[in-house]
Amino acid sequence: PGQTVVDCTLGFAGHSSELLRRVGPTGLLIATDMDSNHLPRATEKLTAVGNPFHAHHGNFAGLPQVLAGAGLNGADLILADLGVSSMQIDDPTRGFSVKLDGPLDMRMNPQRGQSAAALLQRIKPDALAAMLIENSDEPHATTLAPAIAGKSFASTRALAETIRTTLPRLNKEDGDLTVRRVFQALRIAVNDEFSALETLLRHLPACLNPGGRVAILTFHSGEDRRVKKGFEAGSRDGLYAEIADEVLRPSAAERNTNPRSGPAKLRWAKRA
Repeated sequence: PGQTVVDCTLGFAGHSSELLRRVGPTGLLIATDMDSNHLPRATEKLTAVGNPFHAHHGNFAGLPQVLAGAGLNGADLILADLGVSSMQIDDPTRGFSVKLDGPLDMRMNPQRGQSAAALLQRIKPDALAAMLIENSDEPHATTLAPAIAGKSFASTRALAETIRTTLPRLNKEDGDLTVRRVFQALRIAVNDEFSALETLLRHLPACLNPGGRVAILTFHSGEDRRVKKGFEAGSRDGLYAEIADEVLRPSAAERNTNPRSGPAKLRWAKRA
């Protein structure tokens, strides 16, 4: 109660609503989200809680500016739930889903940047192969890249079908996994997610009050590696008094009731 908390990834305010209830009327929630489509519904949900909050449209890489704009030197708690939200996945018009056919877009901020389709049209095979390896550890990157780089895809389904036909020897399960990895790699590139995460990790110690805590949820190895290294570097430099010894994972019961939580890993750190 009474603390200042930040939710770097507002979404539809699931985490933010719970944080806002816990800090109470004497606390404050600051929340950011790249996707402006989330803000009206999230704001309505937070308003119903009845405690003070500020919701901002923007990338969490700009967190220092957001805090300064609110007249704050730091926060007591910062939470970031990385990756794409369930609401984005379930909307076929956004182009994130492997299962739902739609335009090959994948932008978290629909008003900025280039779509995944535009990225594929302009990228060279060597660059695409490197991107697939870096962003999703795709083992078939060098085979896939020449088949989809420089090509035009009208929809998510068209891209998925080309990936599967390029690797005909894969069984259905492995083929589906490869499609998901390619979609993941494209999404990360389209939204420059790794760069934003690395910027956030650099800024985090300065954005936390003494003794403040940060928790970050990741959903694949590229994210988790960066968070682990960032926290370890902060610990070595004396910026963090404590960091997670190992990741926290969802229980079997949680994975059963919420299958999308399966790959989640949580790491935390405490400011010195």
